Amino acid sequence: MDPFDDLLRGIRAEGAVFGRSVLAPPWALRFTDRAALTLCIPLRGEGWLVEEGEGAGAPRHIRQGVAAIVRGPRPFVLTDDPGSAARPEALRDIRCADAAPPGDPAGSTVLLAGAYRVRSEASLRLLRVLPPVALVPDDHDCNALYDYLGAHFVADGPGRQTVLDRLLDWLLVCTLRDWFDRPEACPPAWYRALGDDVVGPVLRAMHERPAHPWTLAALAAEAGVSRTTMAARFTARVGEPPLAYLTQWRMDLAADLLADPAHTVAAVARRVGYADAFGFSSAFKRVRGTSPSEHRAAAS
Repeated sequence: MDPFDDLLRGIRAEGAVFGRSVLAPPWALRFTDRAALTLCIPLRGEGWLVEEGEGAGAPRHIRQGVAAIVRGPRPFVLTDDPGSAARPEALRDIRCADAAPPGDPAGSTVLLAGAYRVRSEASLRLLRVLPPVALVPDDHDCNALYDYLGAHFVADGPGRQTVLDRLLDWLLVCTLRDWFDRPEACPPAWYRALGDDVVGPVLRAMHERPAHPWTLAALAAEAGVSRTTMAARFTARVGEPPLAYLTQWRMDLAADLLADPAHTVAAVARRVGYADAFGFSSAFKRVRGTSPSEHRAAAS
């Protein structure tokens, strides 16, 4: 288990919103889901992705198989002509779940789009390091895969929603992992540090056992080095001391647990490595600026 595993597990789909659109030129779709994350993949054809609002970048060309990850919640436009995005009369507001137009005209674009709302605090850590738009080219021959995906998104039958949810899980995981491995990506420091022979084992140990009573000596033992070496290497690679990183991770986990009223504050404290609710509450308020009870009330 490592930080990337934990953050990806937090964006597991339940009730995924997916749509498959068959489009003939001219077309200009304005996505209004206001989702935290939207995944768009032309299964056939190509188009342009146009951001809206202040700070919007230049239109991005997306061809068949290129996955576009769009960080919300601002609306954005997918179109065959980027000039259409500036003409309100040319736009059609759409949500990912909207029904696709009938037919399959020759030369059309087949677009797969999925919207996802992220509620997990752990997953928000991942979204915060993503750019507004990330394009992930297909470096493999995936034509057969696209045909398979396209067939499942129009097929009916028992368990259809579960199939869509799990396909979304798989698509997001693969696309995000491929993005962070690309040279133009700016992954968080901890992602690059996973490959370090000292810091990597320490990060994995923290994420596997967040409730363990970790000390600098215990973490150094995981890496097989001295406390001084481990602390210096961790701080240099991750950008903060190991125990500060651990506290932040524990508080993110606690924030998610507190959102479930079935967990008492004392139970949450034990789950994230605190012996009593008082010490946990003090740490939570220091790190997040609000008490556990206030956070729970806001989450509900």
